[in-house]
Amino acid sequence: MPNEKPLKIAMLSAHSCPVGRLGTRDTGGMSVYVLELARELGKLGHLVDIYTRVHDPNDKVIYEVGQNVRLIHLRAGEDGEIHKLAVYPHLPDFARRLESYRRSNHLHYDLIYSHYWLSAWAGRHLQKWWRVPHMVMFHTLGAVKNAVGIGEREPELRIETERSVINSCHRIIAATGKEREDLVRYYGASVERVRVIPCGVNLDMFHPVEKESARERLGLNGDRAIIFVGRIEPLKGIDRLMMAMTYLQNGRRPRLLIVGGGENSRSEIERLKKLATELQIHDRIEFLGLVKQPDLPLLYSAADVCVVPSYYESFGLVALESLACGTPVVATRVGGAENIIRHGETGYLVADNEPHSLAEKITLALSESDNNGHLASAMRASLAPFSWPNIAGAVARECRALLAHRGMSLFQDCIKYSDVIQC
Repeated sequence: MPNEKPLKIAMLSAHSCPVGRLGTRDTGGMSVYVLELARELGKLGHLVDIYTRVHDPNDKVIYEVGQNVRLIHLRAGEDGEIHKLAVYPHLPDFARRLESYRRSNHLHYDLIYSHYWLSAWAGRHLQKWWRVPHMVMFHTLGAVKNAVGIGEREPELRIETERSVINSCHRIIAATGKEREDLVRYYGASVERVRVIPCGVNLDMFHPVEKESARERLGLNGDRAIIFVGRIEPLKGIDRLMMAMTYLQNGRRPRLLIVGGGENSRSEIERLKKLATELQIHDRIEFLGLVKQPDLPLLYSAADVCVVPSYYESFGLVALESLACGTPVVATRVGGAENIIRHGETGYLVADNEPHSLAEKITLALSESDNNGHLASAMRASLAPFSWPNIAGAVARECRALLAHRGMSLFQDCIKYSDVIQC
């Protein structure tokens, strides 16, 4: 409504800096979500402060990262990159320093929006101190990752913290209906507290680049190309994609471009390189390392197909980005894939990441790649519901609904206990 006051939101991203290097161990889709959403909310006139811990000794306390949006660094533990679990003991300090900063700068927030279980731990305490609603988005769930059983097992500390937050926060934002089901199944979450709002894509940044020009700039020399973008970890199923490469039909020998991975991914990259040698496809695979987000459209556009072979995704931003660049996607039925990909039109869905199944759909996508040019606009049009203005509008409406509900609850409590307390 035009006469409504702007919202003042404290957004928490304790373990991961939203402007960190994408594709490293603890910086991925969540960081994209936090920064893009905050900026879009800022454009709508809302005031957003994103709080994170100092990840670099040279970090300034405050960065202006968008209209009405600030990124605020707080000291919590040693300055620099540390494993996300190592952040946990410093969360009390993070919460206290945030409260001290708020008080010294005479700030007031209408609500808290926490991201991931670590931030939610701090947000749970701030909601009590400030007596404001607490909204949470977990992005991934520890119990679900353990149920998948791939990669490192999540500690019970995480599971119990998530369960406690789910029972104490006022609203949970789930990116998909499947995530809402998981919240109920694994944590006993109240369905009434969960709202499904998908993630978004920046359609200004992600757009088609002329394919032949993109191929030439990347030195593909006429070769077909498959692209994977994301963190380099077992849960992403990259080894399954590499196995699928050996089953591609019609004598096709495309190149596989793997984007992502930092220093902490070195051991997994070495494992994958060894596997490539064993599969005799090492000459067709390139590990491109970290690529800045503005440079990704060139890579997506040069590729014939983007593959998401993950065992588990909370949503799957990569699929949105690839389609926005006019490149079809082959993906397992994880995260929001079924809502993003139009099977047989903008890509293909596979039941799981079994290599033969992946190879079958990749072969189809490669055979159709010469005709994808005229589909690029249709692919982009299919993403209209996922534009950040739409997503930010939905989040803002949910914030206002939560504040209205919370205000009514407090008003009713005041009436109920008017003989005991004064509100």
